[in-house]
Amino acid sequence: MTAEALDALAQRLRGEDPDRWAMAMLAAPAARPRLLTLYALNAELARTALSARDPLLAGMRVQWWAEQLAALRDAPPPPHELLSPLWSAWGADAAAFAPLAEARLHDADREPFATPDAVVAYADATGAALMAHAAQALGAADGPALRAQGRGAALVAWLRARPALQELGLGLARPEPAALQSLARTAAAAFAEAARSRREIPREAAPALFPGPAIRPALRAALAATTPAAPSEFTRRAALARLALTGRWWL
Repeated sequence: MTAEALDALAQRLRGEDPDRWAMAMLAAPAARPRLLTLYALNAELARTALSARDPLLAGMRVQWWAEQLAALRDAPPPPHELLSPLWSAWGADAAAFAPLAEARLHDADREPFATPDAVVAYADATGAALMAHAAQALGAADGPALRAQGRGAALVAWLRARPALQELGLGLARPEPAALQSLARTAAAAFAEAARSRREIPREAAPALFPGPAIRPALRAALAATTPAAPSEFTRRAALARLALTGRWWL
Protein backbone atom coordinates (compact mmCIF):
# COMPACT_ATOMS: atom_id res chain seq x y z
CA MET A 1 0.00 0.00 0.00
CA THR A 2 1.45 3.33 -1.00
CA ALA A 3 1.60 6.29 1.35
CA GLU A 4 -0.62 8.19 -1.10
CA ALA A 5 -3.31 5.48 -1.03
CA LEU A 6 -3.30 5.39 2.76
CA ASP A 7 -3.45 9.18 2.99
CA ALA A 8 -6.41 9.30 0.60
CA LEU A 9 -8.20 6.71 2.71
CA ALA A 10 -7.41 8.64 5.88
CA GLN A 11 -8.72 11.91 4.50
CA ARG A 12 -11.95 10.27 3.41
CA LEU A 13 -12.36 8.70 6.84
CA ARG A 14 -11.66 12.05 8.50
CA GLY A 15 -14.67 13.52 6.73
CA GLU A 16 -16.98 10.55 7.35
CA ASP A 17 -16.00 9.43 10.85
CA PRO A 18 -13.78 12.04 12.51
CA ASP A 19 -13.75 10.34 15.91
CA ARG A 20 -12.43 7.05 14.57
CA TRP A 21 -9.98 8.91 12.34
CA ALA A 22 -8.63 10.64 15.47
CA MET A 23 -8.48 7.31 17.31
CA ALA A 24 -6.37 5.86 14.51
CA MET A 25 -4.03 8.84 14.56
CA LEU A 26 -3.52 8.41 18.33
CA ALA A 27 -2.33 4.84 17.80
CA ALA A 28 1.30 3.89 17.27
CA PRO A 29 2.34 4.77 13.68
CA ALA A 30 2.97 1.12 12.79
CA ALA A 31 -0.63 0.24 13.70
CA ARG A 32 -2.33 3.12 11.89
CA PRO A 33 -2.74 1.38 8.52
CA ARG A 34 -4.69 -1.40 10.20
CA LEU A 35 -7.00 0.98 12.06
CA LEU A 36 -7.49 3.34 9.13
CA THR A 37 -8.41 0.55 6.73
CA LEU A 38 -10.68 -1.16 9.27
CA TYR A 39 -12.54 2.05 10.11
CA ALA A 40 -12.81 2.96 6.44
CA LEU A 41 -14.36 -0.46 5.81
CA ASN A 42 -16.88 0.13 8.60
CA ALA A 43 -17.87 3.48 7.10
CA GLU A 44 -18.24 1.90 3.68
CA LEU A 45 -20.42 -0.92 4.98
CA ALA A 46 -22.69 1.49 6.84
CA ARG A 47 -23.06 3.63 3.73
CA THR A 48 -23.60 0.67 1.40
CA ALA A 49 -26.43 -0.72 3.53
CA LEU A 50 -28.37 2.51 3.01
CA SER A 51 -27.26 3.16 -0.56
CA ALA A 52 -30.49 2.10 -2.23
CA ARG A 53 -34.18 2.59 -1.47
CA ASP A 54 -34.86 -0.95 -2.65
CA PRO A 55 -33.93 -3.32 0.22
CA LEU A 56 -33.16 -6.11 -2.25
CA LEU A 57 -30.62 -3.99 -4.12
CA ALA A 58 -29.05 -2.69 -0.90
CA GLY A 59 -28.84 -6.23 0.41
CA MET A 60 -27.12 -7.41 -2.77
CA ARG A 61 -24.50 -4.69 -2.38
CA VAL A 62 -23.87 -5.60 1.25
CA GLN A 63 -23.68 -9.28 0.34
CA TRP A 64 -21.05 -8.46 -2.29
CA TRP A 65 -18.88 -6.99 0.47
CA ALA A 66 -19.41 -10.02 2.69
CA GLU A 67 -18.34 -12.36 -0.10
CA GLN A 68 -15.33 -10.26 -1.09
CA LEU A 69 -14.12 -10.11 2.49
CA ALA A 70 -14.57 -13.84 3.04
CA ALA A 71 -12.59 -14.50 -0.15
CA LEU A 72 -9.57 -12.72 1.33
CA ARG A 73 -8.96 -15.88 3.35
CA ASP A 74 -7.66 -17.56 0.21
CA ALA A 75 -6.14 -14.87 -2.02
CA PRO A 76 -5.51 -11.15 -2.41
CA PRO A 77 -8.30 -9.18 -4.09
CA PRO A 78 -8.23 -7.73 -7.59
CA PRO A 79 -7.16 -4.06 -7.50
CA HIS A 80 -9.72 -2.11 -5.49
CA GLU A 81 -9.62 1.25 -3.72
CA LEU A 82 -10.50 -0.24 -0.32
CA LEU A 83 -10.01 -3.99 -0.51
CA SER A 84 -6.43 -3.60 -1.74
CA PRO A 85 -5.33 -1.36 1.17
CA LEU A 86 -7.23 -3.64 3.55
CA TRP A 87 -5.32 -6.66 2.26
CA SER A 88 -2.05 -4.77 2.44
CA ALA A 89 -2.65 -3.93 6.11
CA TRP A 90 -4.29 -7.14 7.30
CA GLY A 91 -3.60 -9.87 4.76
CA ALA A 92 -5.77 -12.97 5.06
CA ASP A 93 -6.83 -11.84 8.54
CA ALA A 94 -9.19 -9.39 6.83
CA ALA A 95 -11.49 -12.31 6.05
CA ALA A 96 -12.56 -12.12 9.70
CA PHE A 97 -14.40 -8.89 8.85
CA ALA A 98 -17.02 -10.64 6.71
CA PRO A 99 -19.44 -10.81 9.69
CA LEU A 100 -19.26 -7.02 9.95
CA ALA A 101 -20.78 -6.89 6.48
CA GLU A 102 -23.32 -9.62 7.18
CA ALA A 103 -24.59 -7.71 10.22
CA ARG A 104 -25.40 -4.76 7.96
CA LEU A 105 -27.92 -6.84 6.04
CA HIS A 106 -30.36 -5.81 8.75
CA ASP A 107 -29.88 -2.16 7.77
CA ALA A 108 -30.39 -2.98 4.11
CA ASP A 109 -33.71 -4.66 4.95
CA ARG A 110 -34.97 -1.47 6.67
CA GLU A 111 -36.62 -3.57 9.35
CA PRO A 112 -37.21 -2.13 12.85
CA PHE A 113 -35.98 -4.05 15.86
CA ALA A 114 -38.71 -5.98 17.63
CA THR A 115 -37.13 -5.83 21.10
CA PRO A 116 -34.30 -4.13 23.00
CA ASP A 117 -32.48 -7.48 23.03
CA ALA A 118 -32.42 -7.40 19.23
CA VAL A 119 -30.75 -3.98 19.36
CA VAL A 120 -28.14 -5.35 21.76
CA ALA A 121 -27.40 -8.25 19.41
CA TYR A 122 -27.01 -5.81 16.53
CA ALA A 123 -24.69 -3.59 18.60
CA ASP A 124 -22.56 -6.63 19.47
CA ALA A 125 -22.28 -7.66 15.81
CA THR A 126 -21.40 -4.18 14.53
CA GLY A 127 -19.83 -1.61 16.86
CA ALA A 128 -18.67 -4.04 19.54
CA ALA A 129 -17.09 -6.42 17.03
CA LEU A 130 -15.42 -3.50 15.27
CA MET A 131 -13.92 -2.25 18.54
CA ALA A 132 -12.65 -5.73 19.39
CA HIS A 133 -10.88 -6.04 16.03
CA ALA A 134 -9.32 -2.60 16.46
CA ALA A 135 -8.15 -3.25 20.03
CA GLN A 136 -6.63 -6.58 19.05
CA ALA A 137 -4.71 -4.79 16.31
CA LEU A 138 -3.17 -2.69 19.09
CA GLY A 139 -2.14 -5.67 21.18
CA ALA A 140 -5.17 -6.40 23.36
CA ALA A 141 -6.37 -9.95 23.79
CA ASP A 142 -9.99 -10.66 22.97
CA GLY A 143 -12.02 -11.00 26.13
CA PRO A 144 -14.80 -9.61 28.33
CA ALA A 145 -13.33 -6.11 28.60
CA LEU A 146 -13.22 -5.60 24.83
CA ARG A 147 -16.68 -6.97 24.21
CA ALA A 148 -18.25 -5.07 27.11
CA GLN A 149 -16.68 -1.74 26.17
CA GLY A 150 -17.76 -2.24 22.58
CA ARG A 151 -21.31 -3.10 23.61
CA GLY A 152 -21.60 0.03 25.74
CA ALA A 153 -20.14 2.32 23.09
CA ALA A 154 -22.27 0.83 20.30
CA LEU A 155 -25.48 1.13 22.32
CA VAL A 156 -24.85 4.77 23.22
CA ALA A 157 -24.11 5.54 19.56
CA TRP A 158 -27.36 3.80 18.59
CA LEU A 159 -29.38 5.70 21.20
CA ARG A 160 -27.96 8.99 19.96
CA ALA A 161 -28.85 8.11 16.38
CA ARG A 162 -32.25 6.58 17.16
CA PRO A 163 -34.47 9.47 15.99
CA ALA A 164 -32.86 9.39 12.55
CA LEU A 165 -32.94 5.59 12.55
CA GLN A 166 -36.66 5.60 13.36
CA GLU A 167 -37.28 7.69 10.24
CA LEU A 168 -35.35 5.15 8.18
CA GLY A 169 -37.34 2.25 9.60
CA LEU A 170 -34.33 1.03 11.59
CA GLY A 171 -35.33 2.00 15.11
CA LEU A 172 -37.45 0.08 17.57
CA ALA A 173 -40.83 -1.23 16.48
CA ARG A 174 -42.16 0.09 19.79
CA PRO A 175 -39.87 2.90 21.01
CA GLU A 176 -41.42 3.14 24.43
CA PRO A 177 -39.55 4.83 27.32
CA ALA A 178 -39.10 1.52 29.14
CA ALA A 179 -37.38 0.00 26.11
CA LEU A 180 -34.98 2.92 25.73
CA GLN A 181 -34.21 2.88 29.45
CA SER A 182 -33.51 -0.84 29.22
CA LEU A 183 -30.91 -0.20 26.51
CA ALA A 184 -29.31 2.56 28.60
CA ARG A 185 -29.08 0.25 31.61
CA THR A 186 -27.50 -2.45 29.46
CA ALA A 187 -24.94 0.07 28.18
CA ALA A 188 -24.14 1.29 31.70
CA ALA A 189 -23.68 -2.28 32.93
CA ALA A 190 -21.39 -3.05 29.99
CA PHE A 191 -19.21 -0.03 30.71
CA ALA A 192 -19.00 -1.04 34.37
CA GLU A 193 -17.90 -4.56 33.39
CA ALA A 194 -15.24 -3.16 31.08
CA ALA A 195 -13.93 -0.84 33.81
CA ARG A 196 -13.61 -3.76 36.22
CA SER A 197 -11.55 -5.66 33.65
CA ARG A 198 -9.43 -2.71 32.51
CA ARG A 199 -6.17 -4.14 33.85
CA GLU A 200 -6.36 -6.81 31.16
CA ILE A 201 -5.88 -4.13 28.50
CA PRO A 202 -2.45 -2.75 27.54
CA ARG A 203 -2.19 1.02 27.44
CA GLU A 204 -1.28 0.86 23.76
CA ALA A 205 -4.82 -0.33 22.97
CA ALA A 206 -6.47 2.70 24.57
CA PRO A 207 -7.15 4.58 21.29
CA ALA A 208 -9.25 1.70 19.97
CA LEU A 209 -11.42 1.61 23.11
CA PHE A 210 -12.49 5.26 23.14
CA PRO A 211 -16.29 5.08 23.55
CA GLY A 212 -16.98 8.57 22.23
CA PRO A 213 -17.32 11.96 23.91
CA ALA A 214 -19.82 12.88 26.63
CA ILE A 215 -20.80 9.31 27.40
CA ARG A 216 -21.97 9.94 30.96
CA PRO A 217 -24.40 12.74 29.98
CA ALA A 218 -25.64 10.55 27.13
CA LEU A 219 -26.35 7.70 29.53
CA ARG A 220 -28.16 10.03 31.94
CA ALA A 221 -30.34 11.32 29.13
CA ALA A 222 -31.11 7.81 27.89
CA LEU A 223 -31.96 6.63 31.39
CA ALA A 224 -34.46 9.49 31.53
CA ALA A 225 -35.90 8.22 28.21
CA THR A 226 -34.76 11.31 26.32
CA THR A 227 -32.53 11.40 23.26
CA PRO A 228 -28.88 12.05 24.15
CA ALA A 229 -27.65 15.29 22.61
CA ALA A 230 -24.87 15.23 20.06
CA PRO A 231 -21.61 16.42 21.68
CA SER A 232 -20.21 19.78 20.69
CA GLU A 233 -16.98 20.05 18.73
CA PHE A 234 -15.28 21.43 21.84
CA THR A 235 -16.47 18.43 23.87
CA ARG A 236 -15.23 16.04 21.18
CA ARG A 237 -11.80 17.60 21.04
CA ALA A 238 -11.50 17.75 24.83
CA ALA A 239 -12.41 14.08 25.19
CA LEU A 240 -9.83 13.05 22.59
CA ALA A 241 -7.20 15.24 24.25
CA ARG A 242 -7.86 13.55 27.59
CA LEU A 243 -7.52 10.17 25.94
CA ALA A 244 -4.19 11.17 24.41
CA LEU A 245 -2.87 12.53 27.71
CA THR A 246 -4.13 9.91 30.15
CA GLY A 247 -4.81 6.75 28.14
CA ARG A 248 -8.03 6.37 30.11
CA TRP A 249 -10.67 4.72 27.94
CA TRP A 250 -13.00 3.39 30.65
CA LEU A 251 -15.81 5.22 32.41
